[in-house]
Amino acid sequence: MTTELPKLTTAADKWDDMAGEFKKLEEQYKRDVHGVSTGQTWLGVSSSAANGRFTVTLNEYKAAQKEAKAIAALLRDAHTQFVDLRGKLKSVRDDAVKDGMKVSEQGYVSFDTARLSDSERTAYVHDVSYQESARTAAGEWNQAITAAVKAVSDADDGVRIALEAVVIDSNLEDGTYNGFNAGAKDDVEEYEAEHAKDIATRINSGEKVSAADLAELQRSFRDNSDNKAFSQTFLNGLGPAGTIQLGNKLNDKAHSAGGDQQKLFSNISRGLADTMAGATRPPTFKDSHGKALRYGTAEYQKAFDNWRKTDDGKFYTQWRDGLKKAGVEKFDLDVVGDKIAVGTGHGQEARGYQSLVTLMQQSSEYSPQFMADITDDMIAAEKKDPDIWDLHGKFEGKEDGWFANDPVDGALNIMSRDPDGATAYLDPGADGKNDRLEYLLKERDWDTANTTEWTGNIERTGDDTADADVRKGLGAALEAGVTGQEPGTPLGKPEPHSESQARLMQSTIALLDKGAAGDTVHENLKVPLGRALNDYTADTHAILGGYAPNSPVGQDHIAGSGDSASITNSKESLLRVMRGVSDGVIGTNSEGDPVRVFDSLYEGQRRYAAEYLDTGRHVPQSSLTENVTSWDVRSRHVGEAFGGMNAIGTDIVLDNRDTEVGKINDQARYAYHGYGALANTIPQVGDIAQRAVDAATYEWSKDVITEKENIARAEVSKETASGIAGTNNLIDSWADTRDAKDSEAAKNAKGEAKQSYITGREEAYSALRTRK
Repeated sequence: MTTELPKLTTAADKWDDMAGEFKKLEEQYKRDVHGVSTGQTWLGVSSSAANGRFTVTLNEYKAAQKEAKAIAALLRDAHTQFVDLRGKLKSVRDDAVKDGMKVSEQGYVSFDTARLSDSERTAYVHDVSYQESARTAAGEWNQAITAAVKAVSDADDGVRIALEAVVIDSNLEDGTYNGFNAGAKDDVEEYEAEHAKDIATRINSGEKVSAADLAELQRSFRDNSDNKAFSQTFLNGLGPAGTIQLGNKLNDKAHSAGGDQQKLFSNISRGLADTMAGATRPPTFKDSHGKALRYGTAEYQKAFDNWRKTDDGKFYTQWRDGLKKAGVEKFDLDVVGDKIAVGTGHGQEARGYQSLVTLMQQSSEYSPQFMADITDDMIAAEKKDPDIWDLHGKFEGKEDGWFANDPVDGALNIMSRDPDGATAYLDPGADGKNDRLEYLLKERDWDTANTTEWTGNIERTGDDTADADVRKGLGAALEAGVTGQEPGTPLGKPEPHSESQARLMQSTIALLDKGAAGDTVHENLKVPLGRALNDYTADTHAILGGYAPNSPVGQDHIAGSGDSASITNSKESLLRVMRGVSDGVIGTNSEGDPVRVFDSLYEGQRRYAAEYLDTGRHVPQSSLTENVTSWDVRSRHVGEAFGGMNAIGTDIVLDNRDTEVGKINDQARYAYHGYGALANTIPQVGDIAQRAVDAATYEWSKDVITEKENIARAEVSKETASGIAGTNNLIDSWADTRDAKDSEAAKNAKGEAKQSYITGREEAYSALRTRK
């Protein structure tokens, strides 16, 4: 904090002056000494011999200038870094003080009680929670200051490495040994990259690397992963194959060592992943108004293509091309080679892309462009060889699930961390030309686990199978792509989506219902798609309620434009896909019974129905006395939607394929509004609607069991609506918020809902019986 940083630039000026003096000496030496051996007055063997010696000395004068200028540049680079980092440290310190903290000269942060008023100090002394919050805040500020100090220390180490390296003769064949450095560089990070590459090369070759070197490699990554000069120099030095090999070596150590060693190698591996992310990240492209161009647009693509012609862009292209070759080559990795002890598959190796994605999973900094490009490259490779990723053994769970044996699914999982990138990658496009979604949902071979079977003493390879985590990356990418949020983000109030998001959702539903029944959704897609459907509750309620555009047949294209788009699938397709995801397990209740996706879908519809009764879609808000007719219309829509939902629930119970999944009993009932397992999976609603939902606590299982019993007795008909109790309960509760629970208007609304409930139920039964 007290170092006089301007002395660095003062020293740099003197080094530049030194270079100038060497320039003068070079010119004098060239004229008065070297020139003698090149003139016509001295000829013969002695002249030639002298000329060689003189040329070496002349080059040393030039090298001295190069070295002096490089040192000057390194000192200025150091000054720039230190000024910036110390400024950040001061800023953190000032912010801590503003937050009521006291910061010592050693950087230790504590809560400053001296600044409290008498009343505040009394409250602090007697309030344990106040003291705890103050300690927590002080701890967080301590961490922030420690990190800021560490950043300065890291940069200082980088400068030390550069200053030590810049004075080393880089060419021992120029006639001098330990002379001036003609190859001196003027960038601190380039020297750090060379040093890091040297350590990495020794790791790859199996040499014993000291703890100091490992710590230095970790520091280099931590300090420079976002610096293109460092990251690209380092990766160019190793090459794609060397980088993959280094990632494997680090992962072998990280998963075989224990304690601090495991943490160290994991951190270095994460630093390597961040370094590759920084090296391959395109700049932020902007339009003529300075606004950032969005990935996936034609304008972005044009800017990206132009950038690839630059030096920075050329690295991107060359690195990607190198990965195409190294990605399909085989590499040693313990978790793969040791999977089969003896026999078929023993000593098997990992493909480069499998190791690459395993490494990349440790960073969240990859650009959507790079993720799209390498995923496309992997898909191109597997189309040439459908069994390219197949390995003996399973790679799943805590033990081995960290290895991306299916690198495409692993890349999709990384992609889900950037929702806009996931949307752009999977969106079929307005012209429908992007076929990635169809390939992933309908065409791809997801079975990557080789199996063996024995006939007597003969071992034969059996049919491929899949790991337990198959398609989890696809599910995450789909959820992110259609919602615009990272997977697992709490769902907000149902709102329209962008054209790309809605088109992706619509296409997903259509494709899942294409060629086979939509209710055959893969297990690992059920929860993410269930969350996605809940994010589209406003749209699905309109489709189920019969008031969506072109209802119930739907239309091929989404409705709306810009950021106000909605899906318009047919009711049949939507019902089958909702049925397909409904038996996915979200969690368990307090009794340990499973909580299904259907629970969240039903509760999402129930909450939105309460909101819809209050406002309606495209219907001006009105009280019961002002516009009874509009409320009757909304009640019809709500009844029809719940008729469809109860039919789905009944199908779960009756479906013999899912006897255990569909088991519903009194133990599985609970009050939705107070249940934790559904948190983050159902959309929010307004206060009035929430009050109505809270008052209308009702378990969907009651209606479903009633419908199931009617089916068993063959008593379900177009005249019966025994399962409508939950719908009536909701209407009564909402009417009660308007002090009209037993009014004629409420009774009429329930009568309208009953007729529509029967229609919705029958249409749903018909759709679920129609197996495409």
